[in-house]
Amino acid sequence: MVRSRILTALLVSTPLAACSVGPDYRPAAPSELGVPDAYSVPANSRNATDISAWWTGFDDPLLARIVEQARANNLDIAQAVARLRQARESLVQSRAQLLPSVSGSAGYTRAIDFTGASTVTLPDGTVTTISRGSGDSFSVGGNASYQLGLFGEVRRTVEATSAQYAASGYDLATVQISAESEAARNYVLARLYQAQLANARNSLAIQDDNLEIAGFRVQAGLVSSLDAEQARSQRAQTAATIPTIEQNYNTAVSRIGVLTGQAPGALKEEMAAARAIPTGPADVAVGIPADTLRNRPDVRAAERNLAAATAQIGVAKAALYPALAISGSVSTNATAVGNLFEQVTGQLFAGLTQAIFNGGRLRAQVRSNEAAADAAFAAYKGTVLTGLEDVENAVVALDSAKRRAAEFAIALDAANTSAILSRSQYRAGLTDFTTLNTTEASLLTARNGLSQAQSDRAQALIQLYLALGGGWDAAAGAPQAPPRDVSNGR
Repeated sequence: MVRSRILTALLVSTPLAACSVGPDYRPAAPSELGVPDAYSVPANSRNATDISAWWTGFDDPLLARIVEQARANNLDIAQAVARLRQARESLVQSRAQLLPSVSGSAGYTRAIDFTGASTVTLPDGTVTTISRGSGDSFSVGGNASYQLGLFGEVRRTVEATSAQYAASGYDLATVQISAESEAARNYVLARLYQAQLANARNSLAIQDDNLEIAGFRVQAGLVSSLDAEQARSQRAQTAATIPTIEQNYNTAVSRIGVLTGQAPGALKEEMAAARAIPTGPADVAVGIPADTLRNRPDVRAAERNLAAATAQIGVAKAALYPALAISGSVSTNATAVGNLFEQVTGQLFAGLTQAIFNGGRLRAQVRSNEAAADAAFAAYKGTVLTGLEDVENAVVALDSAKRRAAEFAIALDAANTSAILSRSQYRAGLTDFTTLNTTEASLLTARNGLSQAQSDRAQALIQLYLALGGGWDAAAGAPQAPPRDVSNGR
């Protein structure tokens, strides 16, 4: 009877909880966020193709394997996964407030009467007391309580934590695509440094030959020792660049190791064999600016944070209104287990509380949460505009690198021809060493310039994929926390 009354009271009160104070969240339109209809730079506005695994488009198996290792083992991603699990448990806790809290108890008591007890000495000499009588008592009870959110404070709390959980999922995706792009970027840098080392060593071999020829010509009295000194100086300057390039190469490869969750030297053996700088596809469709709102996880996270901040306004406003708490208990006592439920007693209590005076603290909390929502909107808009900026900058950088690579290819062809002619003419005594020195330096500059432009093109392409939100499945929505690992107690 008592339990049925408690359930009846809860059912009668539940419709009251449907009233939720505070603003209902409404997603902002692109125009409110300052999103234009088109980019301000020339861009391929076709619908963006699937770039969830963009690294496979570079046609480099080792690059693809390194990016996949970063996705699986990167420690920043592991931290983001842990934060997502925390957010999930916070959501579970807030949802639990929608349900009653029930607890139970059981007890056993044995009463012993020592009045008139007698003392007996046992055969082993032990003295014990024998009581005159005793009695047993058993009890079973239960308590239930329910904080009824008459003005939606509980539901707004669930709404806020649900949005925060989704934001944590998008934060995880943001960390994932950042780790992927960083691993790929350092891979491209490592290949660039390998190319620069090859260029320096090739030039060094030619300069060794030039130094030898200059020495012969000085000994023959055909030229002054100035030629030999110029040749020696040029060789030393080229050789001096090699340690710096080797240092840069080591830094890039070590960074790849750490990004994949390994020791810095884990991939040095695999990376040792030089390969060409990856090129990737010739063109990438970027779509329209509004696509940024759908594809970038950091934008989605900012939007969910705004939704959570909006819900918190309702939580603060509900504190200005009455709060209803319902509690009840049932209990029974008996001297034998079989008689426990012959007589059951219980009680039901409903309490209504209302803040009367608090020095303006509750209204200040409302205003504070409203200010937090305004800040969250500004952060959301700023994230959107920064995303559009990233796309435009990457598009321009990609076009710039393409044009520079085309020009450096022409420059390299011309410099190579000039160097061949200069060497031939110097050996024949038809030109001086200064001319040869200039053409050799131009050849090395053209080679390094082409390698740098190719690297810049690959990195701009990676940056464009990152700016477009590539590297995760946007259609699937916010990543979810992994299942609890029962074996580890999680």
